[in-house]
Amino acid sequence: MPQSKVLIEDFIESKTIKALEIFIASDEEKKISDAADTLAKTFGSSSKNFSKVSSDEATKLVQSFKNNLTLLIQKTWVEKTDIELKEQVLYQLEQLFSTKQKSWKNSYALFIEILHNAVYLMFGQKTDKDEFCEYALRLDPEFGVFWWYVSNLPHTAEWKEEKCRLAILLGMYFLANY
Repeated sequence: MPQSKVLIEDFIESKTIKALEIFIASDEEKKISDAADTLAKTFGSSSKNFSKVSSDEATKLVQSFKNNLTLLIQKTWVEKTDIELKEQVLYQLEQLFSTKQKSWKNSYALFIEILHNAVYLMFGQKTDKDEFCEYALRLDPEFGVFWWYVSNLPHTAEWKEEKCRLAILLGMYFLANY
């Protein structure tokens, strides 16, 4: 894990840290599902089976995520130099689950890019620093834990469709409810 375990353990249980490690490293569906359920609880989900989110529930979550993040990005004041990035992120949000992307696996890298760019727009260049996770944890522990999750995910992944679906839905769940 790139982020300091000692610091993150001040904010979450060690079982959550282990869950993320398992989620990222495992290819076993049961382990991935159990880890996703643990992570979802950390993000405030009351569902015991987040990993079993139905297609209808996922569609609602995607729409809520898209609406919330679009509004957040639109309302974020940015420097003139970042206006183009802001427009790019809004465009990418529209494209995220277009017919061109269609699958969770095909959408994964774009989703991660959108998250990184959106957080950059909100916090500026400090997001590029290793200390940003610590800063985020101290500023807003819930958001800091979310950023810890995102910053530990690979930018691209050759994961199976279901694992990509869960990784994306976890990130969406937090932002849809933040």
